Amino acid sequence: MTPIEKAKQQVEQAKARYQALLARQNAEERKLDTRRKVILGGLLIDAAGKDERFGRVIDELMKRITRDHDHKAFEGWQKPEPDKS
Repeated sequence: MTPIEKAKQQVEQAKARYQALLARQNAEERKLDTRRKVILGGLLIDAAGKDERFGRVIDELMKRITRDHDHKAFEGWQKPEPDKS
C-alpha cells in the first residue's frame, strides 16, 4: 500500500468516525428533547387537574392538532378536571 493510499484510507476512517459521532450526538439530542416534552406534558396534565386555567390551555392546544394519527392518540382520553369541592 502506497503512502497516498494509506493516507486516503485513514481519511475515510476518520470521516466514518466523525459521522458516527454526529449520529450519536443527534440521537442523544432527540432523546433529551423527547424527555423534555414528556415531562412538560405530564406537568401540564397534572396542572389541569388542579387549575382550570391549564385545562383551557389543553383545550386550545388540542385544537392545534392537525394530523389524524395524532388525534387518534387522544381518542377516549379525558383531561383531568380540578376538584370543585
